[in-house]
Amino acid sequence: MASGGRGGPRPGRPMGGGGRGGAAWVPARARAPSEPPPRSEPAARSPAWLSPPPRPPALRASPPRSDPCGRPGVRSVLRAACPPCGPAAMATKIDKEACRAAYNLVRDDGSAVIWVTFKYDGSTIVPGEQGAEYQDFIQQCTDDIRLFAFVRFTTGDAMSKRSKFALITWIGENVSGLQRAKTGTDKTLVKEVVQNFAKEFVISDRKELEEDFIKSELKKAGGANYDAQTE
Repeated sequence: MASGGRGGPRPGRPMGGGGRGGAAWVPARARAPSEPPPRSEPAARSPAWLSPPPRPPALRASPPRSDPCGRPGVRSVLRAACPPCGPAAMATKIDKEACRAAYNLVRDDGSAVIWVTFKYDGSTIVPGEQGAEYQDFIQQCTDDIRLFAFVRFTTGDAMSKRSKFALITWIGENVSGLQRAKTGTDKTLVKEVVQNFAKEFVISDRKELEEDFIKSELKKAGGANYDAQTE
């Protein structure tokens, strides 16, 4: 076998006697199992101005919030279309036809009905109770409700007897501040139906609901008082 130089054949070089009429390939020296792998050269780093911008932090979803209607996580866009809590729910309406019929019933001197209430049915004002005795109306005015009432009083003196009408707004002591504020705004809707009255009252104290007090205020509102001449 031909010699490849000093100390034997060189790795990776052909040598004679390796095959038919040709030279055999001597592989490079194999790495021993205990020998660490060769260290690779670190990749060249790009300049800072060539590096991509850092990724923004992921946005964390905020916890769902409950709406007045009790449904959590309703977006504001959907909330506007939600009947219990949307803007449509905040706007008060009035059933004009039904309220006008009750109003005309009290204005009719031949009717036994002398008072009628207008109450809230959700966000709509509708006719409530009615009666022929004023004391029955006072019983309707409790501390936890608000209502409107149209009442006919008969005032008499030595010269004549006539009917006078009053528009009464009752706001109970336990009514919330928000409802109190809305009652003043909603009264304009009632006045679109109840258009003829001598005086209007806003009352929260049951003492001011006394019939004598209301009649005395109505007498002051218009017309001379001839009661002193009854005797």
